[in-house]
This record gives sequence, C-alpha cells and structure tokens, in this order.
Amino acid sequence: MADNNELKIAEGSSKKKLILMVAGGVAILLVVVVAVLFFFSSGDSGQSGAGGPGTATGIDGAPPAPTGTAYYVPLPRPFIFNVPGSSRDRLVQIRVQLLVRGSNNDTLAKRHIPLIEGSLLQTFSSANADDLVTAAGKESLRNKALSDLQQELLKVTGTVVVEEVLFTGFVMQ
Repeated sequence: MADNNELKIAEGSSKKKLILMVAGGVAILLVVVVAVLFFFSSGDSGQSGAGGPGTATGIDGAPPAPTGTAYYVPLPRPFIFNVPGSSRDRLVQIRVQLLVRGSNNDTLAKRHIPLIEGSLLQTFSSANADDLVTAAGKESLRNKALSDLQQELLKVTGTVVVEEVLFTGFVMQ
C-alpha cells in the first residue's frame, strides 16, 4: 500500500508541473506578441505623416515630425560670461548641446565648433541678468541663440544644420 500512495503523489506533482509549464509558455508567448506589436506600431508612426509623404503639414496643421536620426553634439566647454543687471552684474555659466538631424549635419556641426561657440557667446553676452532670472527669459535667450546660430551656419554651409539649442546646465551667480 505504501507504493500506491507514492504513485498518487507523483502523479499529482506531474500535473502541477505540466500546468506551470503551460502557463509559463503562454506568458512568454504573450510577451513576444506584445513586443512585436509595440515594435511595429512605434516604427510606423514616426515615419509617415497624417497626409502622406508629399504633404507639408501634419495633424492639426502642425509641421510634420522631423526625419533623420537625432544626434546630440556637446560643445566642449561651458560658456562663462558676465551680464549686466539693474542692481549688479552677474556671472553666468551655460552648458550647451546641439540637436542635429542626420550624420551629415552631425559632421558639419562638429567641423564648425569654433563658429558655433563664437555665435553663441555673442548672443549670450548680449543678454540681461534681470531677464535670465525668469524661465521665460531663459527660453527667450535659447530661441534667440538658435535663430542667430542658424543664420551664421546658413551663411557658411548653405543649409540649416542645428535644429535645437539645448541648455544642459545653467548657473547664474
């Protein structure tokens, strides 16, 4: 009789193992299906606009998403400069990275680092300390730096190289 009890226990544990293996297989299959769906859905939405490849606007009249691989070009040194204020002058340090699209623009931006640094320093040093205290003032300075930089690079390269100027560090004393 002891042998019969051992057989019943062994049969019960094999059923549990079978159920666990089937459940694990189903879970793995679900993860694979979700991953494939996520991969294909994210690839399609970034490549085509709402109106097709020939349209100039996207959803709600907004410009289409930029194409090309995004590259971030860090500038080697932070910008350190004085700005006048109403009560006193202030010392400002800004670390900058540039967002460019495509490897060609990445190469152009790296080739023209001295021109980029000169243009940005000229724009930054023309700022006012009272404006840089506010978030709107910083955003205004960033937008002015982008437009000035795009104009300078357009003169030299003939194309718009930089898409965004990003402040990665901003200290004012």
